[in-house]
Amino acid sequence: MTLAFLVFLLIWLVGVVGTFIPVVPATLLIFVGSVIATFIDGFQFSDFWFLLGLGIISIAIGLVDNLTSIWGTRKYGGSKRAAWGAFWGSIVGLALPMGLIVGPLGGAFLVEMYMEKKPVDQALRSAWGTFVGLLTGIAAKLVLHILVGIYELNRLWDPSRALF
Repeated sequence: MTLAFLVFLLIWLVGVVGTFIPVVPATLLIFVGSVIATFIDGFQFSDFWFLLGLGIISIAIGLVDNLTSIWGTRKYGGSKRAAWGAFWGSIVGLALPMGLIVGPLGGAFLVEMYMEKKPVDQALRSAWGTFVGLLTGIAAKLVLHILVGIYELNRLWDPSRALF
C-alpha cells in the first residue's frame, strides 16, 4: 500500500460514511481525496483526464441527488411548485441540523398546503414523495461513491511501492 492509497482510502471512507450525513459534502470530499492522492502519487498528464472525468461524475452525482427529491415529489402527486418548495426547503435547511432532510419535506408540505391549497393528506403524500426521492438519491450516491472508490483504489494500488 502506498501513501497515496492510504490517504485516499481514509478520505474515501469518511466520504462514504458522509453519504448518510446530510451536512457532509461526501462527493466533494471523495473528489478532493482523489486529487490529493493523485498529487501524492506523482501527477502525470494522463491523470488530468482521470480527474476531469471524476469531476464530471461528481457534478453528475450532485445533480442526481438533487433531482431525485424533485422526481419523488412529482411521482407522488406533488405539484411543480411543491418540487420547487422541496428544493428551496433544502437550501433553507442547510442552516439547520438535519435541515437537509426536514427542509425539503417541510418545503413540499407547506407549498402544497398553503399555496396549492391541497388537503393535509395530499400534502403529506407530496412530502412522502420528497422523502422517497431523498432516499433514492442517497442510494444512488452511495453506489456511485463505492464505484468511484473501488476504481480509484485499484488505480492507486501498487504493491511494488508498498510502505510496509
